[in-house]
Amino acid sequence: MKPILVVMAAGMGSRYWWLKQIDPIGPNKEVIIDYSVFDAIKTGFGKVVFIIRKSIESDFKTFFWNRFEQFLPVEYVYQELDNLPLWFSVPEGRVKPWWTAHALLVAKDVIDAPFAAINADDFYGRDAFAKLSQFLTTNQDPNTYALVGYRLKNTISDFGSVNRGICSADGDVLSDIVETKNIHTKNWEIWYIGQNDQWFSLAPDTLVSMNFFGFMPSILDYIEIWFKKFLQAHGQELTSEYYIPAILDELIKNNQSICKIIPNDSSWFWVTYPEDKPQVVSSIQKLITQKEYPDHLWE
Repeated sequence: MKPILVVMAAGMGSRYWWLKQIDPIGPNKEVIIDYSVFDAIKTGFGKVVFIIRKSIESDFKTFFWNRFEQFLPVEYVYQELDNLPLWFSVPEGRVKPWWTAHALLVAKDVIDAPFAAINADDFYGRDAFAKLSQFLTTNQDPNTYALVGYRLKNTISDFGSVNRGICSADGDVLSDIVETKNIHTKNWEIWYIGQNDQWFSLAPDTLVSMNFFGFMPSILDYIEIWFKKFLQAHGQELTSEYYIPAILDELIKNNQSICKIIPNDSSWFWVTYPEDKPQVVSSIQKLITQKEYPDHLWE
């Protein structure tokens, strides 16, 4: 069975001011999602699942209407505030869903094979897709997962702070992953603000997760079980976040799962802030010039 590509596209992009998932960056109005799906098709993925919200459904589906269906099946699921256990109610004042692990949970019913999970607004590169596809089609252990690792220095925006999953490894196996917020450059070094507003430095070659994961379907059962625990502990907090790295970290420390780290040499681009866009456009054009991609991606 071919692996599935799950695209997490429910976020409106609060730091970008509009629906950046459909902001063109290619020469013929291609967006980053186009390049991700194109790479997935070329490397053996058999279905794509888009996780969106009802509030962006019309714009999203209009933009991508019948673009991918001739190549592989496409399904949509919706990440909303009320995707919750029956015993729990949304606290008054909560406006956003519970982030990436919650996103995968709402897609559980349409994921019936090993799958890759990605952000809609990150460009990961063909080599990364090829390596993760190989892992997903050859891995036989239902509790062994993988993530594609990047170096922190290559994932920083010049225009504001970013959040990253800081990884520690024992050989090629992940030993620890911590979701770290407010990472930015200061005085030519990389810093983040930790507890009690203290500043901590990070090495440029620090291994980080960019939410490019390879999972077996078993991860969804773990996510469902721990989402109940998360809601009991943090559900009344108006901005609490249920992240994929937090689930992985718990599974690793409880010796329930192993997560392989897949190194890669692919280019990685991002659009966190509007000011990032010109660099992404230039990088895509360079890859087209090098014949990595055609000018018209879907012709």
